Amino acid sequence: MADFGLYEYQEEVVQRALRGENIIIWLPTGGGKTRAAVYVAKKHLENNPGAKVAVLVNKVHLVDQHYNKEFNPYLGRDYSLVSISGDCDQKDFFGCEVKNSDLIICTAQILENALTNQEEGKHVELSQFTLLIIDECHHTHKEGVYNKIMARYVAQKLKGERRLPQILGLTASPGTGGTKSIKGAVEHVLQICANLDSVIVSSKVYAPELKKKVPRPRKRFDIVDRRPQDPFGDHLKFMMQFIHDFMALGPDFPVREFGTQEYEADVVILEKKGVTDRNRLLAQCALHLRQYNDALLINDTVRMVDAFRVLESYYSTKSSTTMDGTGFFLLGLYQENEVELRKLSGDARFENPKMGKLQNTLLEQFDQGGHSRGILFSKTRKSICCLYDWVSNNPALQRAGIRAAILTGAGNGINYMTQNEQKDTIRNFRLGSLNLLISTSVAEEGLDIPECNLVVRYGLLTNEIAQQQASGRARASDSVYSVVAQAGGREVRRELLNECLEDLTGRAIGEVQRMEPREFQMKITDLQTEALLTRHLAEQLKIKKRSRFNAATVQLSCRGCFLPVALGNDIKVIENAHHVNINPDFERYYKTGGQPALKTFEDWEPGRVISCAACGRQWGMEMIYKKIALLPILAIENFAMETPEGRKLAKKWKNVEFTVEEFNFSTYCHNKFPNMLD
Repeated sequence: MADFGLYEYQEEVVQRALRGENIIIWLPTGGGKTRAAVYVAKKHLENNPGAKVAVLVNKVHLVDQHYNKEFNPYLGRDYSLVSISGDCDQKDFFGCEVKNSDLIICTAQILENALTNQEEGKHVELSQFTLLIIDECHHTHKEGVYNKIMARYVAQKLKGERRLPQILGLTASPGTGGTKSIKGAVEHVLQICANLDSVIVSSKVYAPELKKKVPRPRKRFDIVDRRPQDPFGDHLKFMMQFIHDFMALGPDFPVREFGTQEYEADVVILEKKGVTDRNRLLAQCALHLRQYNDALLINDTVRMVDAFRVLESYYSTKSSTTMDGTGFFLLGLYQENEVELRKLSGDARFENPKMGKLQNTLLEQFDQGGHSRGILFSKTRKSICCLYDWVSNNPALQRAGIRAAILTGAGNGINYMTQNEQKDTIRNFRLGSLNLLISTSVAEEGLDIPECNLVVRYGLLTNEIAQQQASGRARASDSVYSVVAQAGGREVRRELLNECLEDLTGRAIGEVQRMEPREFQMKITDLQTEALLTRHLAEQLKIKKRSRFNAATVQLSCRGCFLPVALGNDIKVIENAHHVNINPDFERYYKTGGQPALKTFEDWEPGRVISCAACGRQWGMEMIYKKIALLPILAIENFAMETPEGRKLAKKWKNVEFTVEEFNFSTYCHNKFPNMLD
């Protein structure tokens, strides 16, 4: 293995995989799990004629990283490799690509789609692969896509199917599953092993070498005192209390502290109650209170002006022409206080002290004239956009040569990135033309930048897995891992708890590894059988739930103004994903807006954003299907459902209690254009 460049601890952990066993490799971030997997793949292809390997990742940017940095340099000369993600054309012919390639690197969702798609050229079976490499395999649980794939694997295994691929999982930490006891942590590790049908291995003999080769960054807490005065935040709280007085909730609704996640949970429940009770005053006030609470959270995280801009942007979209009395009250309250809020947000005497501490932390690393590279992690897309604006307009940070960019998850909307934008940003960071990424959790896992010497966690409360992943992004020697937080704040307490949970994870893995093979296998089989039965029962309950009501008896009302706009049988589903209203009369209930930032797909392209004509609540967007059918795609979370058993809400279409039929394009065309085929 010396010619391959493996360290002895890597050689140690791959031995059982080389013998064809299913294993999970547990090595710390930066320990070379992927390089070890490349070696296993190479030996597997050499020793098994006709072998076929799939490498599954959970984030788009890891497809290119694994292909360009690991698999192609070592295997590309002798084998046919292909990388496939959601923004490339090969995904539409995944089955053909699998037939023509020795090794495929793709996002797990692409494989899951191909397993369920029965169309020729797109469908694949698990039995076509001889080795599945699953990156960040601790995500193989609950309803995650990894676990959907492995659930098929386990079901086939329990039925006696022998033509199944070998499994190689990679993880820096399986975590404790939310438990704080050794018993619960052991059960969680066993469940991950059962889900992956694998044993978990780590370095024992060469652990000292591993510790030497993978040094941990220097961790420090950059603590600031609580803001002594906060007149801007106090004024927001005064306005929130004014709204509460207007609602007159009474003692049955105790108010938790404004500006907290707990209060946000309260107003979410309040809005749902308002909708289900047909109490528009309650529902509207709850929506506005959530905006004020968001502003308080932002005020606590970044600048006062950022918090003010959130409210300013929200109320700039409100039109008095479509309002009832409650709407007038809420809009008037903001307008009466807007000037005072603007004035307070610009008073530098009361600025968030965390911003000054963050500035000093960044300058300490970047003001040395070297080639520093860092990642600044924050919780939400809003907060990282605010931080980017602050960095870009901060003279001291600009003089220090900081060249920053945002990195968020792929998606639709103003604060999301396209997959190509993600790739470009990561490439520029890797090349050094950018030296600071301001990121959500998308950069926590797998991003390999050896030169990165600073990781800052700012306003974050996460679990022990995310903490270890983020810490592992600092790869350079003498790296710094900084937690910028308020004295006595929850962030510091959570970081310290995560350190304990990290230790608990290691102890739990040790207990699992010390089990007798027979005992381990019995536990794994029991867990797999239980999971199979549970999934089967859950699926039966879902089928029963989806047919609880006749679609024609369910009425959809706008969640914003409660106006009835559609019936359940107006809704059809396209490609098991897009729920559209095919009733031609529906268009009189909505107005159209701007164009969403979406590309054109194989069978459809995006149209315009649609919203309620009466109240302005956004409902979804139009789709142009097969260049002929203009159909409104609806998000069910924007509607209330009137059923024979009362008003109900659903976050996703899979939760509705009536059957949505498949869209029939031929029938639609015949009804829409009756003379077309004459």
